[in-house]
Amino acid sequence: MKRFVLKPIVLVFAFLSMAISAFGQSNTTNNKNNRQMEKSTMKLKIEGGRTFTATLVDNSSTKALKELLAKGDITVHMEDYASMEKVGSLGTSLPRNDRPTTTSAGDLILYQGHNLVLYYDVNSWNFTRLGKIEGVSGKELLDALGRGDVTITLSMDADNE
Repeated sequence: MKRFVLKPIVLVFAFLSMAISAFGQSNTTNNKNNRQMEKSTMKLKIEGGRTFTATLVDNSSTKALKELLAKGDITVHMEDYASMEKVGSLGTSLPRNDRPTTTSAGDLILYQGHNLVLYYDVNSWNFTRLGKIEGVSGKELLDALGRGDVTITLSMDADNE
């Protein structure tokens, strides 16, 4: 009789031990991923002007972008579009992760897989979010970017290397 009572109790403890162990490993992995995401930044230098830092999101598009940037800086000639954004071709296609998105000032978007878009105003569409320049207003971005065409250079932040 004691044997039948002990078996379920032993099984419950074994199961709880495995669950606690798995939870601990999951938290360790999540903490590591969070630290990596915190360090995932990119510099955007406006020709003849300011340099901004963007925090990148974690998706296959930014992974591919970071792989390109590991080989060297990327220069993008951008045109103003609809008085809300600057857009220019990356010269290559990246994986798309399009989702309904409402942008705000500082958002970095991948459009149609090969266009880099930097928003200084609001727009809604199906986009792939790449990242965001935090703490900058639309007016501040527009002042830095100018009203016409602009050339920006993308580079990995020194902290990521």
